Amino acid sequence: MTAGLVLLAILMFAVTYPSRALGLLIPRMDRLPRAATDYLQLVGPAVLAALAAVDVMVATNDAGDPVLHVGVEWIAVIVCMAIVAWRRNLLLGLVAAVAIVTIARAAGIESAFI
Repeated sequence: MTAGLVLLAILMFAVTYPSRALGLLIPRMDRLPRAATDYLQLVGPAVLAALAAVDVMVATNDAGDPVLHVGVEWIAVIVCMAIVAWRRNLLLGLVAAVAIVTIARAAGIESAFI
């Protein structure tokens, strides 16, 4: 691990901790409007979704340049989102997405780069 990654982790902690610990830092948070609490509860999942989207959609080619990655992972993400929206069960959606990618990679299905 390089020093740059350690500094990045510390910076990420400093930026994200207040929103995650808002319930501890602000007494009587239940007095906030419903829209504000809904927004604050979705900050963490939104950040994770953005990180996952970059991991699924962007790859590097042999020259080290970023390229658009089109593969089975896109199908897995769409299936995961559909299951979560339909069943309201994140675990079931994640298990289905992991199963799709695992089976595709075991079958030797290759991804394409644009």
